[in-house]
Amino acid sequence: MSHESLQEKIAEALKNVLDPELKRDIVALGMLKESAVRDGTVFVHLEITSDSDKIKNTLRGDITEKLMAIEGIQKVEVQMSKPFRSSPGGFSVQKQKPDITHVIAVASGKGGVGKTTVSVNLAVALARMGKKVGLMDGDIYGPNVPLMLGVAHETRPLVNDQDLLIPIEAQGIKMISMGILVPPDQPMVWRGPMLHSAVTQFIQKVEWGILDYLLVDLPPGTGDVQLSLAQSIQLSGAVIVTTPQEVALLDVRKGIAMFQKTNIPILGVIENMTGEIFGSGGGKKAAEQLGVPCLGSIALDGRIRKCGDAGVPVVAAEPESQTAADFKTAAETLEQQLLQAAGK
Repeated sequence: MSHESLQEKIAEALKNVLDPELKRDIVALGMLKESAVRDGTVFVHLEITSDSDKIKNTLRGDITEKLMAIEGIQKVEVQMSKPFRSSPGGFSVQKQKPDITHVIAVASGKGGVGKTTVSVNLAVALARMGKKVGLMDGDIYGPNVPLMLGVAHETRPLVNDQDLLIPIEAQGIKMISMGILVPPDQPMVWRGPMLHSAVTQFIQKVEWGILDYLLVDLPPGTGDVQLSLAQSIQLSGAVIVTTPQEVALLDVRKGIAMFQKTNIPILGVIENMTGEIFGSGGGKKAAEQLGVPCLGSIALDGRIRKCGDAGVPVVAAEPESQTAADFKTAAETLEQQLLQAAGK
């Protein structure tokens, strides 16, 4: 077998090695940094943020098993190291736009937890605190941010003389979304490379101006958009949104593990839809067990849905309500976490 053919077989085999927590292959996750073969020995270098010996041993065993099955391979050596970080915000290879102080991902382990509602109201709460805020709708397949901010679907952003999109301003924040770039009835049948391109364009090709915060509303799960974001810009951290049930622990754990793999700090968990239907305390308990802060709890309140459908987030529509106060508390706690992370 030629050296080139052997390298191809090694590369294909490594794509079948899954991270024990995220259940995605180590190549897609960016964990594989180098692989080489010499005199029948394969050398593999992984970057891994976990300190768990169980996870490391599982990965080492899986890699060894799959590579030893290849004809001509006599030995496998696996080296593991932690990613190098040049700043508290993320990898040294990430780029930060100089006029944006903090970029924060808002994510969830699964859908249906009200993540976009939390993103919108959190952004408005920060703006009402006097902060300059942007909101990027990273949910390419289901862009609902324009609806919740009262931006008509026929609205189109202008382009400046530098060919940068000018974000739409609504409720005191700047916003960009695929929902104002394509017709509402047009399906988004995109694969990984196109998703990466869209995320990159939203960050680098938008005239955000000077911002204290750019919140990024991510789609649910731990897929291509999340990884593209981590590779495209330096994040100050991530916020995980969950519902209160006990089963929420699994979803929070997945969300946190994904960001840990890309060396992004977890700023905290927001428990949404707290109340009689879904119970309470699951998000707080998950945060405690995983050693991350709980930024706040948002009650299950029909006014949140009504205000969102009407295009005026509850924080703006009913600023004196308890729900608005809860979002403000979450925003204030988030700011405190960022200050602590910066060592101030």
